[in-house]
Amino acid sequence: MPFHGEINAICWARKLPGDFSEIVKMIELEGNIVALNHNELFKLQLSEQGVLAREILLNDLEMLEGYGASPLLNLIKCYERDNAYAFFPTDVYSFHVDRSPIPIDTFLCTYIGASTEILPNSQAIQKVLVPEIRDELKKLYRGLDEEFESFLSEHFFDLHYLPIPEARPISLGLGHLWKLAVDHPKSQVFPCLHRAPKEKNGQNRLLMIC
Repeated sequence: MPFHGEINAICWARKLPGDFSEIVKMIELEGNIVALNHNELFKLQLSEQGVLAREILLNDLEMLEGYGASPLLNLIKCYERDNAYAFFPTDVYSFHVDRSPIPIDTFLCTYIGASTEILPNSQAIQKVLVPEIRDELKKLYRGLDEEFESFLSEHFFDLHYLPIPEARPISLGLGHLWKLAVDHPKSQVFPCLHRAPKEKNGQNRLLMIC
C-alpha cells in the first residue's frame, strides 16, 4: 500500500496470540540492547504459548526478508542518550525522521514493553527553525555562513523536531506492524515523525525494526 496525500504512516492492525514475555525472560541481556536471530529463538525451550509467540516472530522476520528488507529483532533495556549538546539531544528519544539516499520505508513492531510514538507533521516544527535553537547552533558552528545548512545535515540536527504545545503523540501499540515514510529523494509524502518511548521501569522492549 503506497503512501499518498497526508498519509505517511500505515498500520497492519493485529491482535497477536502467544506469550512474548516468556521469550523476553529467557534472554540474558548484556548491555542495553541485544539482537536476536533465528537460531537463538529456535534454541529456547518454551511453553505452548511461548512457541506461538516465537512462530510469529520468525514469520515476521521471514516476511520482511522476503519483501527485501533487513529486519532486526532487538531486546531493548534502553537506548544510549546523547549528551553532547545539552540544548539539542539527537538520540532516538527525540521526535525525528529517518533519511535515506534510496527509496525505502521504515517497518517496525513492538511485541512487548513501551511502544514507539508518532506525531502528525502539523503538530511539530523542525528544531533548526526555532530561533533560539538556531542561534545556539550558530554559536556551535565555526565555518562559512554558506555551509551552515550542510553542517546541520551532517550532524543530523535537521532530522529532529519539537512538538508544539498542543501536540498529541500517537502510541503505535503492541503487535501492530507499521510502515513509516522515510525522507528520500523520490518520496511523495512528508517523512513520519517518530520517537522511542521512555521505557517502563523493569520492563524490556521487544522490537522488530528495519
